Amino acid sequence: MSDPALPHDRREGLVRELMAARRAVGTARRSGDHDAEAAAHEAVDRAKHALGERGPVWWGDGAPDLNRHMARATPYATWFADLG
Repeated sequence: MSDPALPHDRREGLVRELMAARRAVGTARRSGDHDAEAAAHEAVDRAKHALGERGPVWWGDGAPDLNRHMARATPYATWFADLG
């Protein structure tokens, strides 16, 4: 989830950058260009940091950042297991 405090136009621009970077990863991967793929992954990371999806948490309620964790290894494990 991106930082809800981002202005709408800034968020839209960052999402466009993120999607372009993701497309660049795929293009580079298909062509076997490892340098271009690495650069595209860096662009994805920059966009995700700018959106607040990576890096320091933007919320202030003390809740932990569980974004890059498997659901079964979080407090949501029981809920996840009950999904079937």
